[in-house]
Parts: sequence; C-alpha cells; structure tokens
Amino acid sequence: MTETVAAIVAAHRAGTMKPAQTVARSYQRIREHNDPAIFISLRDEADAIAEAERLADPTLPLYGVPVAVKDNIDVKGLPTTAACPAFSYLPAQDATAVAKLRAAGAIIIGKTNLDQFATGLVGVRSPYGIPKNPVRADLVPGGSSSGSAVAVSAGLVPLSLGTDTAGSGRVPAMLNNIVGLKPSLGLISNAGLVPACRTLDSISVFSLTVDDAVAALAAMAGPDGADPFSRDRPLAPLAAFPAKLTLGIPKAGQLIFFGDHAAEKAYGEACKRWQALGATLVEFDLEPFYETARLLYEGPWVAERYLVIRDLLASSPEAIHPVTREITIAGARLTAADTFAALYRLQALRRVAGRTFAELDAIVLPTAPTIYSTAQVLANPIELNSRLGTYTNFVNLLDLCGLALPAAMRPDGAPFGITLLAPAGRDAQLASIGRVFHADTRLSIGSKALPQPSLAAVPAQAGSGEITIAVVGAHLSGMALNHELTTLDARLLEEAVTAPDYKLYALDTTPPKPGMLRVEAGAGHAIKLELWAMSPAAFGKFVAAIPPPLSIGTVRLADGRQAKGFIVEPAAITGAKDISAYGGWRAFMAEKAKG
Repeated sequence: MTETVAAIVAAHRAGTMKPAQTVARSYQRIREHNDPAIFISLRDEADAIAEAERLADPTLPLYGVPVAVKDNIDVKGLPTTAACPAFSYLPAQDATAVAKLRAAGAIIIGKTNLDQFATGLVGVRSPYGIPKNPVRADLVPGGSSSGSAVAVSAGLVPLSLGTDTAGSGRVPAMLNNIVGLKPSLGLISNAGLVPACRTLDSISVFSLTVDDAVAALAAMAGPDGADPFSRDRPLAPLAAFPAKLTLGIPKAGQLIFFGDHAAEKAYGEACKRWQALGATLVEFDLEPFYETARLLYEGPWVAERYLVIRDLLASSPEAIHPVTREITIAGARLTAADTFAALYRLQALRRVAGRTFAELDAIVLPTAPTIYSTAQVLANPIELNSRLGTYTNFVNLLDLCGLALPAAMRPDGAPFGITLLAPAGRDAQLASIGRVFHADTRLSIGSKALPQPSLAAVPAQAGSGEITIAVVGAHLSGMALNHELTTLDARLLEEAVTAPDYKLYALDTTPPKPGMLRVEAGAGHAIKLELWAMSPAAFGKFVAAIPPPLSIGTVRLADGRQAKGFIVEPAAITGAKDISAYGGWRAFMAEKAKG
C-alpha cells in the first residue's frame, strides 16, 4: 500500500515506483476527485513531473513525495493569496519550510484553500469555495487549513502543510480522520508565512500516520536567521513507548461537549485505551487553560490579525470575508493598556500550566468537543467556530506542542480525535506515544478505508529528557553493580561497541572493575559496552557516587555516535593488566571464572 510517506519512499528506493509516477498519480487523483475548492492553485503538472524525474539521490528522506501547501505559505512560482484575491502576490522565493521540504526530496503539487487569512476553525470562510469533507460530506472540513487536511484525507497527497495559531492544524485533522502535528513554536521557521498572529503562528503538518508527520517535521526543523521568532530546538528521535507514562485528564465535570454524548463517550473510551497501553491517568484542573483560551479572541491578540490586513480593511473592506472582517476589525479598538494587562495575566497562567506539567508527561484532551455541519456553521458562524476551539485556543499562548490523533469513528459516521499536549520541546515524546495509540485503534487512515500500515520498530534510544550513559564493566546487565542503575530507574537501550580508540585494564578494586583508557585514534581496540538511559536527576546521583580512579567522559562509538561513559585516569593503569584483547569486561570475567 504505497499511500503513506514511508511506503512511497520505500517504493521509490526499491524501484517498484518512480517519483514521476507518484506525482502523476496525485494529479490524476485530483482530477478524479473533482473538488475545485481543495486547491486554490495547482502547479503545472509537467513541471512537477520534470522535477521528480531530476531527483538523483534516493537517500533523501522525502524522496519523490508529493506535498500540498496551505496558501498562506510562499511557494516560488505560485501566487500566495491567503484566500483573498485582492491580497494576492507572487513570492520571489519559497518559504524556508517549503525550501527544506524540496531539499529533502519532496515535490510541491499546489496551494490549498483555507479560511481567509487563517482566521477560523471551520473551513467555510473562503471565496474559493468550501472543500467537501471526504469522511462525511455534510460536515465542515475544518479550518483554517481546510484544503490541506482534505487533500491528505482524500488520498490526493500523502503529506501537506497547514498552519496552527489557534487550532488550525488540529481541528481539521480530527474532522478528516488524519494526524495533525503542531510543533513547538519556533521549531519550524515561519519565514515566508503570511502571519495570522505573528507571536503565535506555527506551520503544521497533516499526514496519514504519526511517523510520516515526524519525517516531515525532521526535514523542516531548525533555526532560521530569516525568522526572528525561530528557536534552536533540537528534535529528539522517536523512542519506544515508555515503561512509565503519566497523562493528565481534566477533573470530573470540567470537560465541555455541548451535549454531544457520542463525543463524550468516545473520549472516555480513548482514556481507557491509554490505560490499557499502560498509562497512568491523573486529574488536573483545566480551568486555567480555559481562561487562557478566552484571552486569544477576547484579548489583544486579535490586534495581531488586524495588523496583517489593516491596509486592505482601509482600502477595500469588501474584499475581506464578512465574518473575517467582523472578527479582525475588533483588533483596531484595543489599547496598549489592554495588551499589557493581558500579558501580565498570561504570564501568571503560564506559571500555573508549568506546575501542572511538572507532574505529567502530557495531557490528553478531545481535539474538538463536537462536530458541526456546513449548514449549521453558515447559520451561526462565530459561535460554532468558537466552540470548535474549546481545547485548542490556549495551546500556543502557553507555548505547548500538540499532536492530534484519530481516536474513533462514531456511530453516526463522524470521526472523533484526541490531542496530546506538552510543554515546548517535547514534540518527539508526544510522537513516540501517539504513534502507539493510533496504531492500537486499528482505525483506517483518511477517508478511503485504507488499513494502517504496521507500526515500524523504533530503535531504543534516550528520550528528549534523558541522558545516555555508556557502561563497560561492573554496571553491565547481570554484573555486580548493575543494581546502581536499575534502582535509579535507568533503562537499557542497547549493546554497542566503541571506536578502536581504547584500551581496557583490569583494576585492583573490590568488586573487580575495569578501566577504559582513550588512546590515539585507531591505536586501540573496540570495546563492548551497554548504553543506558536515565533522567538528569538520576544521572547526577549516579555520577556523584563514582569513586576514583574512574570518572565520566565522552566515549566515541564505532558508528560515530558519542555518549557519556566510564573512563579511567591514566595514572591508575600503572601495573594494571591490559585486557583489551578480550574485547570487553564480560568476556574477561567469563575467562577468569574458568579458573
């Protein structure tokens, strides 16, 4: 099934499909799907195929993957409209995120429809039409990233870019039964993005699986001097599902579903699924998060939206969608005093949120409290839109990262989804647990009733909040001092081997221990060791207890990686036996036991 990013890249590398064939397939599907409201502009098919044919490096992470881009993100050669024809311009270069996708081997197909100026969570506020929800046609497609979400759900492209200021990368994911990844603020550069709220905007990713979203995120992540809000946030690799996982759920009675009992039931079942996977659920107070959410549209951040279009509001107000105009024009009335008062309150709420997350790995919320039809939203556009943002509006104000996951198909044929939220920097941690939850649902992906692919095995590695330590002697599994690691909740990652830059000596200690000494590169032996992961606090306790002549230094592994690990002071090896030829402490001790 060559529908996911991973499967497409694998097929291209194996030669069973060519990138040009995959790109042509996307265009053919767009024609067959025949919904002109999904894309605002399409790239010339021959140009896209020619670019795919020029790809020469099959090791590229997104080798030949077709991608759609929300039309408030610049793509060279295509107009940027933000769903407002009067605003349209032709960018001179790609947005940084788009340029990085191209460099990773992706092929841009076209620009997708959106709620005008990315203001809305419904997907119905565009002069270019309303994309049809492919899961259930009467439902809104979700916004503002409507076209991008529908394009992935309908199988037109396996990957698309949205944006997320107040939930635009998450609500459409739920309504289209796909994954929506909202990264930490600043992780992806916003250079080349038409801002909604410049201090809160985030380019987001839609895909069929979590692994696909992470592949795109990894390609785009990184600091960018062209974006003053960019931050240097190293992205950790995916990790195995943790042995201990604590997730927050709101206190009883705090969740709001607006009378939607099917959504309430689906959320309860999702929580039970987490427990079955081994998570411990702990209640927390959701009220401060609700208060933060109210700040977004009732507070001064509306003025950021006004700043973007104030010239157009002054010269051609009729060019702006009536609902967008009504929401945005309120930003002109806010004062500097209003802004500072809100900033002070937000800082206090951030402290409260910080205390909440100090006890939790993440929180689990419904992505949206309910669903609405297009007819319902057109009849009551502002109130129903606001309801859809109940669990999304506070996220960027509190500097959280988020991952929206399909959780269930309701009896009425509508999708239901949950969102994992955690403090900025925990993107990989959310993905690592979210991918297991999504796989466990066994839900089909997108709207085409396609089965989920098997979950790829993840190499054991330290999480984003852990430190890797290399042990070579008595702390190895089953050896005399291994308990010093296990009592600190350290976990074994893998067996490994050093670069051939070390010598191993048997020291005169009780219990017996080796000392590993760094020598000139290539002049030593490759020594077997184990890599363990532990929390920074546990690492500090462990290192503080290490007696001389051992210490902790940086150990080079055979595959080029580095890890903190045991080394010995050179003075301590005088008279010690060189046991390097054994290749490791375990082999030496086994030989010694033979007598």
